Amino acid sequence: MKFTGMILAGVLSLFSTVAVSETFTFTAIPDEDESQLRTRFDKVAVYLSEQLGVEVKYVPVKSYSAAVTAFRNNQVQLAWFGGLSGVQARRLVPGSEAIAQGFEDQFFKSYIIAHHSTKLAATDSFPILNDYTFTFGSKDSTSGRLMPQYFIESNVGQSVDKIFKRIGFSGDHSRTISQVEAGVYQVGAVNYKVWDTAVEKGEVDTSKVSVIWQSPTYPDYQWTVHSGVDTVYGAGFKDKLTKTLIGMKDKDLLDSFPRESFVPANNSDYEPIERVAKAIGMLD
Repeated sequence: MKFTGMILAGVLSLFSTVAVSETFTFTAIPDEDESQLRTRFDKVAVYLSEQLGVEVKYVPVKSYSAAVTAFRNNQVQLAWFGGLSGVQARRLVPGSEAIAQGFEDQFFKSYIIAHHSTKLAATDSFPILNDYTFTFGSKDSTSGRLMPQYFIESNVGQSVDKIFKRIGFSGDHSRTISQVEAGVYQVGAVNYKVWDTAVEKGEVDTSKVSVIWQSPTYPDYQWTVHSGVDTVYGAGFKDKLTKTLIGMKDKDLLDSFPRESFVPANNSDYEPIERVAKAIGMLD
């Protein structure tokens, strides 16, 4: 009986070893320059690996939709999503959960920026934007498309295709800034964090482009985890992952997001995003 017990213990130990040897993978929406994302998330992978005791790998993707697809197909088990992409992913993967968000993501906002040639000045009231060329970020961006479109249409009372002379989609916030600064588009919508950080680093010529309006706040980015991670990586893994993300205190890591800290999140926090997406026809 003792020998049988030893065999059983050995088998259980083997299965435990196999479980934790599984590489834990994560991705992020490509909302900035790819090299900046790689630098940030490779550091995050090292941090998570050290804290969780498993190999962790960051998997870059080329588009917001590719991030959602990778999550749906379980090619990644965790993702740093925007508000809309997180809603999309969780709708496709029942049981997946938003577990952490940046402190600032509880009250995120968008900026509308304009090229100096427009003569548009900063205003608390909504600016007159008729007949300008306008660029959003990615088509699936919360801060670069969804919420700006909602605020524009709500304030003007018309659809954006009737307001603007020409509409573009830059692909990410960094390119939105570059395109408006260069005059490729006269006006654009951008994530306030990306703008503020770029200005702070001296990467924006504010004599050529400036903020003319800032939106009301809304919930945005979050870490969303796949259903079933406890089965693959061991009981309690999701809770340990959540505590690890919320416990991220390294200033260099936090500054790279940039976020003051991470705080708990849950799916219901993003119901306002889902309602807006349905209202403007971006979700069924």
